Amino acid sequence: MLASSSSGLSGSYEDLQRGQVSEALVDFTGGVTVTIKLAEAPDNLWDILTQATYSRTLIGCQTHSGERVLENGLVDGHAYTLTGIRKVTSKHGPEYLVKLRNPWGKVEWKGDWSDSSRTWELLSPKEKILLLRKEDDGEFWMSLRDFKAHFMLLVICKLSPGLLSQEVGQKWSYTMLEGRWEKGTTAGGQMKSPQDTFWKNPQFLLSVWRPQEGRKLQGPCSVLVSLLQKPRHRHRNQQPHLAIGFYLFRMNKSYDDQRRLPPEFFWKNAPLSWPAAFLREKEVSRELWLEPGRYLIVPCTSEARQESAFVLRVFSRKHVFYEIGSRSNVIFSKEIVDQNEGQDEFFAKLFEKHPEINAVQLQKVLNHMPWSGLWSTQPHFSLEACQGILALLDLNASGTVSIQEFRDLWKQLMLYQEVFHKQDTNQSGSLNWAQLRAAMREAGIVLGDDVCQLMLIRYGGPDLQMDFVSFVHLMLRVENMEDVFQNLTQDGKGIYLQKPEWLMMTLYT
Repeated sequence: MLASSSSGLSGSYEDLQRGQVSEALVDFTGGVTVTIKLAEAPDNLWDILTQATYSRTLIGCQTHSGERVLENGLVDGHAYTLTGIRKVTSKHGPEYLVKLRNPWGKVEWKGDWSDSSRTWELLSPKEKILLLRKEDDGEFWMSLRDFKAHFMLLVICKLSPGLLSQEVGQKWSYTMLEGRWEKGTTAGGQMKSPQDTFWKNPQFLLSVWRPQEGRKLQGPCSVLVSLLQKPRHRHRNQQPHLAIGFYLFRMNKSYDDQRRLPPEFFWKNAPLSWPAAFLREKEVSRELWLEPGRYLIVPCTSEARQESAFVLRVFSRKHVFYEIGSRSNVIFSKEIVDQNEGQDEFFAKLFEKHPEINAVQLQKVLNHMPWSGLWSTQPHFSLEACQGILALLDLNASGTVSIQEFRDLWKQLMLYQEVFHKQDTNQSGSLNWAQLRAAMREAGIVLGDDVCQLMLIRYGGPDLQMDFVSFVHLMLRVENMEDVFQNLTQDGKGIYLQKPEWLMMTLYT
């Protein structure tokens, strides 16, 4: 996770009231936010959501302005959390759904794909049972089309630099500096004419290098720059933010790195990047693609003589970043290792040729995975085991799994590997009854002793020991059946199944 800068930016929890989604995410996490206006959403919005959902990322959204509950169940001027996405197959073709949560814990969407909507009848019984949960808990599904129509903003808060570009499995550097715009000295305003006061703004030197492992590669380097303004008052929501932005210039060798650049530099050199518009936001950020070399970053307000403190952050594969002509120190600098090292690259290559994979292909994948978290030798997934796993994941009964479904499986497999390794204390590669019960509890599944004994008999070997492959199959099945019960029960005590639903659940899964 990126280091949190919230301590100096928010002031108190009270200051978060009536604020924007993006501000709350920045204050609580110290991450970098990207805001998408849904009325102008890019064509690849689903791909963006897919990448964000399965990365270390928080996603929020906001409805249009207002303060009332609409007839469709949405609340105007309200913040929601996006908790999941799912591509389903209806009788009319593919449908893209998003899962949202109202922080009130009640008051839900009443349109298509809501808890009481008839559109669920367009799905297979299995998809309906596993996705639909009829509870007034504030969480609901809606189509991507309706989401774009009824919500105004989508805010993605990046906690890991692996989401910043297509480069994965690499180390990133992160530097954070503080600065101030002060009236009469460093509050120079935006660049308007050759004779303006823009040159008075704080100046930051950025040296970008190509990382050691990437020196053979050609092309520019990815650099993310984030400018955050600190609140000017204790109760920040009582006064609007200043309109802020930053300029980027290429530095040549004729200028000293240690002295502030004179007005003549800005008269003679056009910026490489500048704000398309100055925004009254807490944070403005931009991803830049730069050739190795020296650059100058100049943060500023839209008008001269406006005072405020700010934080300037830079993320890249390799850089040096400091303020020119200032004694201020770097307040935070570190190297970040992406927690999803190589994972996205692996998924992309896996599904490059096959948009969906069958049981045979799944078997090849699982048997070639480096199960480094296990004491024992490489586990062997039989075709029968993979067919069983596929049946549990395959919601639309197509006989295949998509990259989205495989990502779900991958998350679960990493958890199962961790708890199996922890409980396999004698490093035998299998679990006995006591170890199995402890492993299931740690994974969040609590079964009675008699049921746990039956599961060991059903999924274990003749010696009543359970290997990792059988443990995976058992855990997936238990979690699947638990989800089914929770989605079907009305009071948490019992369920009613029609004959086709009963046969599907008992035979196919």
